[in-house]
Amino acid sequence: EFFRELLENAERSLNDMFVRTYGMLYMQNSEVFQDLFAELKRYYTGGNVNLEEMLNDFWARLLERMFQLINPQYHFSEDYLECVSKYTDQLKPFGDVPRKLKVQVTRAFIAARTFVQGLTVGREVANRVSKVSPTPGCIRALMKMLYCPYCRGLPTVKPCNNYCLNVMKGCLANQADLDTEWNLFIDAMLLVAERLEGPFNIESVMDPIDVKISEAIMNMQENSMQVSAKVFQGCGQPKPAPALRSSRSVPENFNTRFRPYIPEERPTTAAGTSLDRLVTDIKEKLKLSKKFWSTLPYTICKDERVTAGPSVEEDCWNGHTKARYLPEIMNDGLTNQINNPEVDVDITRPDTFIRQQIMALRVMTNKLKNAYNGNDVNFQDTSDETSGSGSGSGCTDDICPTEFDFVTTEAPPVDSDRREVEASGTQPGCSLQTLFLIFLSLLLQRQWR
Repeated sequence: EFFRELLENAERSLNDMFVRTYGMLYMQNSEVFQDLFAELKRYYTGGNVNLEEMLNDFWARLLERMFQLINPQYHFSEDYLECVSKYTDQLKPFGDVPRKLKVQVTRAFIAARTFVQGLTVGREVANRVSKVSPTPGCIRALMKMLYCPYCRGLPTVKPCNNYCLNVMKGCLANQADLDTEWNLFIDAMLLVAERLEGPFNIESVMDPIDVKISEAIMNMQENSMQVSAKVFQGCGQPKPAPALRSSRSVPENFNTRFRPYIPEERPTTAAGTSLDRLVTDIKEKLKLSKKFWSTLPYTICKDERVTAGPSVEEDCWNGHTKARYLPEIMNDGLTNQINNPEVDVDITRPDTFIRQQIMALRVMTNKLKNAYNGNDVNFQDTSDETSGSGSGSGCTDDICPTEFDFVTTEAPPVDSDRREVEASGTQPGCSLQTLFLIFLSLLLQRQWR
């Protein structure tokens, strides 16, 4: 929401400034500027927009409009104006502003959009993985660990910490395999976050955009005679306008000068919230989420509501009686569970749904690296209107997408036998889902939509 509000404030600032500075001339041509902001918003929300082409088109349209204003004594056909726009790069009528603004806007928007979409992918992956149902072997192990002490007359004895670790490592074997790709994804997110804090951050680019565009207009006005002469030489002498229009002189049509805004007049975003503070906050949460999947068993088993704790090794439930737990702790990941003494794990059958999420992270990581280097990211366009080529995820201007060019499905339905087993262990299964969702609530805030 911060970025969306930032764009709206920038548009309001430009509109207010240009109405005061150029008056009716701006109001008669305001759609050129409105279209610019509409395209920036569409790009940010995932639309199929080529930033460089869009900015080039903006300056070409602005040149056409201004060329008519500074030459009211002539009539220009559409073909002639098209010829004028071709001279935008050659004549540089707006000075160096278009080139600088193109670099700043493209780098800032690429970083901002990709970062927000990266947050969305991370949230979706965590949310989907939390819905993966425990296997029958995991449910049996959880039942044995959490409820069998009651059957043995030891209701106050909690499971041994190492015993819990082997159970959870077996239950979360597939989830632990997310860790490598997840850590690379977090590293890439932190890299792009640097772009949000550097010279190309979207706040510092958009805040003075009205001043920069007005500076470009002043450049055009001051060089109007040279620009017109070169255009007439290249495109030919235009036809004179009717007598009514030829009587109107240049000063009467375009004689205003640039007046900058006073800083206090600029609106603030998000009740004064700064981009730096938001980025600092989210970076800290991202750093905390590294190695989340491999440390999840340890996070669960250190909870005093679950186990007796690492310091209690003798007076704890070891799966058979009240005594020390002797088997060694398994390493992380699916392949390391072949000899897990507590959970039957088929290491030859990786969970395909979780493998899909690993691929989703891999795809997003590559796009984040591209964005860090200033390269645009092509997300698959799924809308009806823009289903052709180009960038964009096809979302509307009001709703940011949650699906990109990787396709995932919801967790597969459980067969009848497995459903029956899960019914007897509903509490452990729900606890696992709750633990997964803790990450979602802590890490990804809705303000980054």
